[in-house]
Amino acid sequence: MTYTELAITAVVLVVLFDLFVFRTSLVKRKVFWVSYSIIISFQLITNGVLTGLRIVRYSGDAIVGSSTPSHHAPPFFGDGRIAFAPFEDLLFGFALVLLTLVMWVWLGRLGVQRTPMAGPPHKLVSRLLRTQDASEKSQ
Repeated sequence: MTYTELAITAVVLVVLFDLFVFRTSLVKRKVFWVSYSIIISFQLITNGVLTGLRIVRYSGDAIVGSSTPSHHAPPFFGDGRIAFAPFEDLLFGFALVLLTLVMWVWLGRLGVQRTPMAGPPHKLVSRLLRTQDASEKSQ
């Protein structure tokens, strides 16, 4: 599978998780898109530095666009690139951010967060720790 195919698959799967599996529907919320516009700005800066300085390189066979000779920097924009990085990086970044937020909201709905922050561990954490301790003792 190419980097492009993996990136598109990741986006489709995470959007399906958001809408139908965990039913958080973050992609339908304006606050998500406003927040994501801030995140993508910093992603473009980071990707631009890493790929513009040739710290990270991509094979032209795996991305939309082509690879550049080792003595040339990739184009800033064009040939499938945005701020030096392949556009697939933006797709993967979107999938990673959305999946993280989906899990955050879903776990919050289950009551995993603690209020107040001080005090004994949450019941779920305590149960996981007891299970882990029991399995270590049995070995």
